[in-house]
Amino acid sequence: MTFWTKIAGFLLRNRYLVLITIAIITGLLVTQMKYMRFSYTEANLLPTDHEVNIEYNKFLEIFGEEGNLIILGVKDSTIFTPTKFNAWNKLVKDLDSLPQVDFTVSIADVQQLKADRKQRKFVVEPLFEEAPSTDEEIKNIKKQLFEKLPFYNNLLYNDKGTLQTAIYLNKDIVNTPIRKDFVFDVLIPTINSFEKDQKIDIHVSGMPYIRTLNSQNITDEMGIFVVGALLITAIIFFFFFRSFRATFITLLVVSIGVTWAFGFMGLFRYEITVLSALIPPLIIVIGVPNAVFLINKYQQEVKKHGNQAKSLQRVISKVGNATLMTNITTASGFATFIFVKSRLMREFGVLASVNIISIFVLALLIIPIIYSFMPLPEQKHLNHLEKKWMGNVVSWMERMVKKQRIAIYITTVSIIILSMIGLYMIRVSGSLIEDMPKGKQFYKDIKFFEYEFGGIMPLEILIDTKREKGVMKLSTLKKMEKLNETIETFPELSKPISITNLVKYSKQAYYNGNPKYYQLPTSQEKSYIFSYTKNSNSNSGMLKNFVDSTGRYARITTFMKDIGTDKMDIIQERLQAVINKQFPDEKFDVSLTGKALVFLKGTNYLIKNLVISLSLAIILISIFMAWMFRSPQMILISLIPNMLPLLITGGLMGFFDIPIKPSTILVFSIAFGISVDDTIHFLAKYRQELLANNWKIKPAVYSALRETGVSMFYTSIVLFFGFLVFTVSSFGGTIALGGLVSITLLLAMVSNLLLLPSLLLSFEKRIANKKVLKETKFKILPPKEDK
Repeated sequence: MTFWTKIAGFLLRNRYLVLITIAIITGLLVTQMKYMRFSYTEANLLPTDHEVNIEYNKFLEIFGEEGNLIILGVKDSTIFTPTKFNAWNKLVKDLDSLPQVDFTVSIADVQQLKADRKQRKFVVEPLFEEAPSTDEEIKNIKKQLFEKLPFYNNLLYNDKGTLQTAIYLNKDIVNTPIRKDFVFDVLIPTINSFEKDQKIDIHVSGMPYIRTLNSQNITDEMGIFVVGALLITAIIFFFFFRSFRATFITLLVVSIGVTWAFGFMGLFRYEITVLSALIPPLIIVIGVPNAVFLINKYQQEVKKHGNQAKSLQRVISKVGNATLMTNITTASGFATFIFVKSRLMREFGVLASVNIISIFVLALLIIPIIYSFMPLPEQKHLNHLEKKWMGNVVSWMERMVKKQRIAIYITTVSIIILSMIGLYMIRVSGSLIEDMPKGKQFYKDIKFFEYEFGGIMPLEILIDTKREKGVMKLSTLKKMEKLNETIETFPELSKPISITNLVKYSKQAYYNGNPKYYQLPTSQEKSYIFSYTKNSNSNSGMLKNFVDSTGRYARITTFMKDIGTDKMDIIQERLQAVINKQFPDEKFDVSLTGKALVFLKGTNYLIKNLVISLSLAIILISIFMAWMFRSPQMILISLIPNMLPLLITGGLMGFFDIPIKPSTILVFSIAFGISVDDTIHFLAKYRQELLANNWKIKPAVYSALRETGVSMFYTSIVLFFGFLVFTVSSFGGTIALGGLVSITLLLAMVSNLLLLPSLLLSFEKRIANKKVLKETKFKILPPKEDK
């Protein structure tokens, strides 16, 4: 009695106990779903102890959360009319009064810095005290702002007449659910009301706003993916099996699997991110092929002898082992992400691997047990086993393997060469917003601010002068100004904001507000101007945004457009050259940081780890193959048909300009883990046929091809359309992931049904030897030459 025969006997004897156990576990996991929560921060792909993360956390300790800025923008000439101008200012004041808002900076908040000669200090006066009531007053305000206050240029306005308002959220709520409630329940309704009343379009952006809407999109799409995957797989399953009973059982299994997936998310206290949101539909897509193999085998056995108990026992004992191996290899493909130091990827790997094993267990337990309560399938439910068109497909594959092996090899080599060319064309993208839905208004608003103000993704430069009040030394300010001038040469970056802007504004104020003096003071002017600053507390509020309380640290803030890693590397290299020249290491520590840079660096880190995770997957699967067949040749033969689809996918990414990025990088590990399933099913059947055919290779290969070809075809079609569901996403990365995995798995099917049998036949003499016979530990007759 084999291990799997014992398992089959136990399950069929204890049906009620097994079902009750599944129900209890499901109930317990349902109670954990209340702990599911959505991520309120950007994906950080770097490990906590990475240098880039350490520098970013240091910046946050000194200056606090930098991603708390929401921007409102208006480009409409009618805004400079009394009614609409006052309505705009009232909108900002209303928002400023809310507890979730720390402070706002808008035209209504503009303070003019002026020198008080008598008291030798700077004072601030509002740009206007009373709401303007005439066009002339508006015109004067506009002229004063646009022509005499360069400090606010690109901060509150630009030369094209576009206005911008900054809303700084309370830093304590930025990464909490309160931010989401504020955006959806307060900010958006308030803006919509203003647009409706004033007939003016407001553009809204900033990282808190973008993150909130993006997270909501992920939430909405997760439901669409689950429903879509269930529907498409159910339709295809019914088309193949023409059985409501079989379709219902399959849907029951994957529905419980999805419930477990959500339960595990809550149990592990993992956040729902753009990656973990893929797990539930992924479980559906992977779970259905398990059902295909089990139900197909059951129906084949019923057709052979009509004995239900014997059929169910053989389903578990014969398909159980192969299905376990396929699910272990699939889980291994995902589990390799556990070894990546990135928390986001590690969580994805844990969830995926645990749920893949879970869906296997559920399918193996539920399907035979439910069938044991039902009558035998009717003849009409078995007719699909003898479909003429399916028989023709299998016959064609058999003919190709018999007579066209040279053509298969030539085609394979040609495809490899083309794919290698495509691989060299792949580009890397570390854009924070590239995957965001292009059709959504918030994405269009991002592009609006990029065009008008130079971007919305903050890039920070932290300057440590290594001594208190070192920032306010004129030599330091001049060095910072050189860096500012370099930043302004990049069209991908906005005009920088730093303490130098405030110092230049102070000099302008000292010279009676003349804008031509908006520049750094000379050594002689410095003592006079700084003496006014010491006597004044009027600009202390603005000062704390640029310099820490000790005067040791300063920040330069600029905003980036949506750029990839290549451009960012060039920018960083040029900035670093200026930093090295202006800020010697013995006197300064200068670092580039900010959320956008952290994400960009995370992408590069992820790509390096892709090689590691994929290599681990290949090694693990090679170990499985070695354990199954005890033959080095079989390891090589089994890996080639699965490496080929990955190579083709890489080539397609190059030819179709689909970049390597956090979303598409998963394609390779997912596709490899799943495509190996077909190989294992084929080789497991091939090994059984070798025993049945007295170790004659050719009959064993053709017999394995005929029997597994149908199931492999069914499962590949289910997987193809199942992953194709992801292409309905509004996220570019998810669309690419779904399309690429679908194509890769379809190619893997063709590769496993044509190339794999061809390789087995070509290397038959090396495979069939007495050593293999001994190592497989089966008592069978010695191999004979197949004439």
